[in-house]
Amino acid sequence: MAVKVGVVAVQGAVSEHLEAFSRAFHDLGRKGQAVPVRRQKDLEGVQALAIPGGESTTISKLLIKFGLFDEIIERAEKGMPVLGTCAGLVLLAKEGDDEVRRTGTRLLGLMDMAVDRNAFGRQKESFEAELPVDLPGADWKRPFPAVFIRAPAITKVWGRCKALAKVEDVVVLAEQGSLLAAAFHPELTHDSRIHRRLLEKL
Repeated sequence: MAVKVGVVAVQGAVSEHLEAFSRAFHDLGRKGQAVPVRRQKDLEGVQALAIPGGESTTISKLLIKFGLFDEIIERAEKGMPVLGTCAGLVLLAKEGDDEVRRTGTRLLGLMDMAVDRNAFGRQKESFEAELPVDLPGADWKRPFPAVFIRAPAITKVWGRCKALAKVEDVVVLAEQGSLLAAAFHPELTHDSRIHRRLLEKL
């Protein structure tokens, strides 16, 4: 049976995520489609979701405005796989930094982690790194070509959240059950492993 995956389409690299899921379906040999999600009705039939990068305060406000915020929380708590990249990672966290508090940004609060939303942005702006990922299997023996653009970082994990990759001892990839958070932009590479990881949770 075909799988239907949604990409929150209020800001960020939406088309790139849609293409990345198409590659992931192809690489897994599975039937499926990826669709943009702008309104609550767009979530009908969606079995997994990606929240792209952008500006986390703006994305949060638009999720609330379009009736997606509480729906995403409810579905994720019931086990729907969710991938958050860059600003999407920030929104998945239970704890934000001073900037999150100053702007009054509402976080989805789904993952047991704290974030610094400008951790790499002020220092390095944009950079690439070959990222070793702590996951089992032959698929993960080679590093992931990670693209960082004014990236956030995970400053702390606890509970069921597990750090999977680091840059200079800073956590940039984490997983908690069916939730996956990346500080980088896997959709900007031709490597489908991160998107495949999400699909494998279905």
